[in-house]
Amino acid sequence: MKKNNLSWSIRIFVLSIALSVVFSVLSQSLFPNLPVFLSIFIIVLFIVVSVVFDMLGIAVTSLDAGRLQPFENQRGHKTAVYLCQNTNKVSSFCGDVVGDICGILSGAGGVSLVVNMHLYNSNLYFIVTCLVSSLIAGLTIFGKAIMKGYAVENCVQIVMWTSRLFETTPVVAVKNILNKIKKNRKKS
Repeated sequence: MKKNNLSWSIRIFVLSIALSVVFSVLSQSLFPNLPVFLSIFIIVLFIVVSVVFDMLGIAVTSLDAGRLQPFENQRGHKTAVYLCQNTNKVSSFCGDVVGDICGILSGAGGVSLVVNMHLYNSNLYFIVTCLVSSLIAGLTIFGKAIMKGYAVENCVQIVMWTSRLFETTPVVAVKNILNKIKKNRKKS
């Protein structure tokens, strides 16, 4: 069990770094050139993604796999059971990896937003920077606080909906490609 946990931790560490690099490069290349309204939209998008993934992590953590029994013959059941059997991994990925990366990117977007406002008065720049970063943090915390309660109360519906989404054609196609790559590695 310890070896499996260490292996997962190393993989999630590498995945976190890779995703952070990709999204940081994208945000640093996009944010400075965006109009203010588009920067605000992207910041809100990062906040929403963070809140939704946190909700999913909480829902999976709150759900006992036995509550999925009535959905046994429905699409998504196998994936839902798999998510429940891997609660620590799902929770870590959703809350820590995606949530933290989105938090960092929304903060970076806030800084870029203030820079794009071209405020030349240093006092005004300081005040606006503090207000924007506080607003981003407040909205993120507020959204997560609301969604945590919702996730606990509606964990079955959230996990089943997510599982059905995972079993849609594009996601399954990517999953099949990854499985083929794994099998080819094992054969080598």
